[in-house]
Amino acid sequence: MTSTDWLDWHTSYEEEASPLSRRLKSVQRAIRAHLAARDDQPVRAISACAGQGRDLLEVLATHPGRGEVAARLVELDHRNVAIARAAAKVNGLTGVEVVEGDAGVTDSYAGAVPADLVLFCGVFGNITDSDIETTIHALPQFCTPGASVIWTRGRPDHAGGEESVSKPDLLPSIHKWFTEAGFEQVSLDTPEDVTWSVGVHRLTAEPEPLVPGRRLFTFIR
Repeated sequence: MTSTDWLDWHTSYEEEASPLSRRLKSVQRAIRAHLAARDDQPVRAISACAGQGRDLLEVLATHPGRGEVAARLVELDHRNVAIARAAAKVNGLTGVEVVEGDAGVTDSYAGAVPADLVLFCGVFGNITDSDIETTIHALPQFCTPGASVIWTRGRPDHAGGEESVSKPDLLPSIHKWFTEAGFEQVSLDTPEDVTWSVGVHRLTAEPEPLVPGRRLFTFIR
């Protein structure tokens, strides 16, 4: 059972120069790059552990192709769900569905996958290494051919960051697991003065059917 208050956790976004705000901007750049590459084609997106949905919702709020995006945001905290739903409504994002549910279970994505934009931001720093590996190997079940996965993970030995506890540098292992799962790396943003990393991987293997009723991960914070 997590002890983190995930509503309070979002307050760092209000500080323009905070590590979390900078990470958000990096994720949003990756989302915009994906949308630009789609060239106004329809986009289906999912976001695991979406929180208040700022990464995707803030991009779509002003994006000219917003009407072409259908998205499901999955978040367990009912307070953050309410905030995300209100943000989607006030910005007229009728294609965005915010689901209150467990993002670690495959059933939460039934009917919303395969997607061509898959967000796993703020997930890999809050689950076990074994669950990260399991989740990455399952990601082809969420993807269309050539889909992009945007993910984040903290790094040790830097000032500031997304996690309050030190962690080993898991980036080499994460890259290996993505390769094993049939993905190629598109980009990796790793600023020197913060702990976070933002990665983008593209599926090059064949997608796989979603396996229902499977647990991929459990939060440990």
